[in-house]
Amino acid sequence: MAGRVSAPSRFRLAISGTLLVCYVAIVAAATMWPTPVDTPLVGAITRLLDLLHRHGLPMWFGYGDLEFIANILMFVPLGFLLALALPQRKWWLVVLLIPAVSFGIEIVQGEFLVARFASIWDVAANTFGGYMGAITCYVLRALVHFRDRLVVAEALAGRHR
Repeated sequence: MAGRVSAPSRFRLAISGTLLVCYVAIVAAATMWPTPVDTPLVGAITRLLDLLHRHGLPMWFGYGDLEFIANILMFVPLGFLLALALPQRKWWLVVLLIPAVSFGIEIVQGEFLVARFASIWDVAANTFGGYMGAITCYVLRALVHFRDRLVVAEALAGRHR
């Protein structure tokens, strides 16, 4: 019957939708805060990087590199939850939404938040992280689907013996 959603799918949608809304709220708070959220931590982060440099971290790795990685990591859950909340046949929406959200954040920061600035590198990092999360989700969904097909096939084979 077209239009009917199974109980496991409803559960997946409820959980992923709830987590997605919560995560978007956290990302919005962090990215729309009037000043960068790491401002109070700059001194501590700089001291940590100095310590890590003394213990083998390459000198070329600096604050900007750490921030780039943080932007990637911030969008991994967003991509994962978007891919989980949307049907797999709507994968193209995930491909469009992730950079669109990132561009939107950067436009707001550049136009309306005086202490923030827009960066194409943030868009690149955010998009890469979001895509990493989405790919992880799609791989896990494929593995679960494959496992489920094996379980059903084994159950049917056992019934016909």
